[in-house]
Amino acid sequence: MSSFVRPLLLVAAASHGLAQFVAPPTTLKEVTGYAGVPVRYKEVPAGTCELNPDVKSYSGYADVAEDQHIFWWFFEARNQDPSEAPLTVWINGGPGSSSMIGLFEELGPCGVDYFGKVYNNPYSWSNVSNMLFIDQPTQVGFSYSKPVNAWVSDDGSVVSLPDATCPDYADESSCGTYSYPNVTLTANSTTNAAPNFWKTLQGFMGAFPKYSRNGFHFATESYGGHYAPVFNAYIEEQNEKKIPGAKEIQLETVLIGNGWYDPIIQYQAYYNFTVFPGNTYDYAPFNASIESQFYNNLYGPGNCLDRLNDCKATGLNQVCRNADSFCANLVESVYDNVLGRDEYDMRELVPDPFPYGFYNDYLNTEELQSAIGAFINFTSNNVVGEAFDNTGDDAREMGTIEDIRYLLSKGITVAVYAGDADYNCNWLGGEAVAEEIAAPGFSQAGYVDLVTSDNVTHGQVKQAGKFSFTRIYESGHEVPFYQPLAALEYFERAIKGHDIQTGKGPISADYLTKGTKKSTYRQGNSTMQWEVLPANATYDTTTNEPGGTWTEQAVLMKRSMKKSFRSRSGRRVR
Repeated sequence: MSSFVRPLLLVAAASHGLAQFVAPPTTLKEVTGYAGVPVRYKEVPAGTCELNPDVKSYSGYADVAEDQHIFWWFFEARNQDPSEAPLTVWINGGPGSSSMIGLFEELGPCGVDYFGKVYNNPYSWSNVSNMLFIDQPTQVGFSYSKPVNAWVSDDGSVVSLPDATCPDYADESSCGTYSYPNVTLTANSTTNAAPNFWKTLQGFMGAFPKYSRNGFHFATESYGGHYAPVFNAYIEEQNEKKIPGAKEIQLETVLIGNGWYDPIIQYQAYYNFTVFPGNTYDYAPFNASIESQFYNNLYGPGNCLDRLNDCKATGLNQVCRNADSFCANLVESVYDNVLGRDEYDMRELVPDPFPYGFYNDYLNTEELQSAIGAFINFTSNNVVGEAFDNTGDDAREMGTIEDIRYLLSKGITVAVYAGDADYNCNWLGGEAVAEEIAAPGFSQAGYVDLVTSDNVTHGQVKQAGKFSFTRIYESGHEVPFYQPLAALEYFERAIKGHDIQTGKGPISADYLTKGTKKSTYRQGNSTMQWEVLPANATYDTTTNEPGGTWTEQAVLMKRSMKKSFRSRSGRRVR
């Protein structure tokens, strides 16, 4: 399994004791979208995630091929006429990560708290855009190939059952309905995942043309550094074919957070981030012996860098797979093995309670599954990761650099950002990739402070025309969780085609930020944590440190509500 999957349990349902046999929904509306793609969907009841009853939500499946059913969940824009709002798709990375991560942990309309209750996210990206979350490729999250009644063994194997009855020899909590775990029924590379993603968009846009009239924007993170360039280049290529019955998708913006683009560049960035020049949290993690081992594992003859170059030269699956395995285990994972720190947020020790993962239980309740028309339990199994591993996709650059250049040549905005506390896809590697892209004028641009409405400097940006690279301070891998206001305003500026620095207006082709060549701000280690945090800890986005517990937060909320009640003459504020 690739190391770039946000760590979820192998089968979330089984692990949390919530697995169940899922009755196939019978209330889905069936339509045919663009390009002849069948779509099944339903309106999601208010309160399932979006708490405003005036804001509609829909979920369903695009049946992109036989035994290929891709789940999506759509939310109308909150603060404008949704028929006039732009449409943004969000996908998580992995390969094999569900986009429910982005929805519930980061930038969707809701989250789930420690007590299993849905709460409103005031910084949802649906404040400024219609939002479409897609679980892809097949067998990720709620997407499925064939639904099977099964139980999950201790080694994670999904073992089919003859009917919806849990046998005596199986752990009852592991019995349920899952996607048939077959690597031939999903994508095994970034390139061959692109067509079904395009078909899913065609299906949704045909089913909901009123939400698909205006600009289209693509947002992702992590392995999305592979997905975004390749998928969107594919979209542009399909547009050029003028396929009868297909919609020409008017792509305007591509946003990529803490992306994995080029392994040759970014494996070296692990050394840069930990040893030299180091991170900006003034944390040198390794002793001299480990530093020497790290360097040799990366640069020694026949080691990581040589193997990655062999992969690039030969293109052979086995060579690329071996390169990925060597580099992941003997370069990247040295950090995990030695330190016990979260590689997605170097400030925290593991187990790290941030971002909040309580939604996993919620997604496997009968109430939620009925509300969204799910056919299977929510799972994060390893089939997709295994399929991608078989081709060594993780160790390949996949043409991402050239595809980004192609998108820029088509006049599309490409906004790359990175939380600077993430080790996994760290900002030094992202910056090096941005320089390798060599967008027109980028080498002459400089870093300037990112100005937001709270008058706090949340990072720095370097921008030339429609290409930008932004470093976000005090943020792990999932930037919208750690810096929600800055992320929302950054997103809004990007999709409007405004300058990232201030958002004050549209930019010209020759726009350049004027500042230092390097981003030199150092936080120091004041927000580094030296003890494992409790599972019920909360994160304070103002102090950039752990806050109180969920219980303490609930007490404060009740007090706040009582004060609101008294001060507003009996008008209860929910």
